Amino acid sequence: MKVVRKMKMPASAFFDKIMESVLYDVYDATGKRLSYNKLEDLTYVKQFSQNNRAKITIDKVEKDKSYAFKTATTRNEFSVQYDIIPLDDKSCEVHYEESMESYGAMQKLNDALFGFVLGYFKKRQFKQMLKMIEESY
Repeated sequence: MKVVRKMKMPASAFFDKIMESVLYDVYDATGKRLSYNKLEDLTYVKQFSQNNRAKITIDKVEKDKSYAFKTATTRNEFSVQYDIIPLDDKSCEVHYEESMESYGAMQKLNDALFGFVLGYFKKRQFKQMLKMIEESY
């Protein structure tokens, strides 16, 4: 899934909003309070429910420019990349890309079917989240 959206907020403000969420997630999962510049190459386990957890690896953190991470479960691996392009002092363009690699033939088939059906709704929900971030600025 790819989404490109012009945001009515500076690149630094968008980056700070994303990092606020990431730092809270890291604290919630690990109990550690870190700064954004300590996140690159960090790996931690996030518990979603009693039997559902994932290993999250933060691949890239580039202030006001980029953020990338991977989420690995026993069934698949999601890769996410945010690229933030400043347009001027009051706006930026966000390029979001997400991909998934599934493990096993049945899982690949299942994910392909659900990905096709749910892709539209997922993209719409992500665009709504970007709008909410922009409105909170």
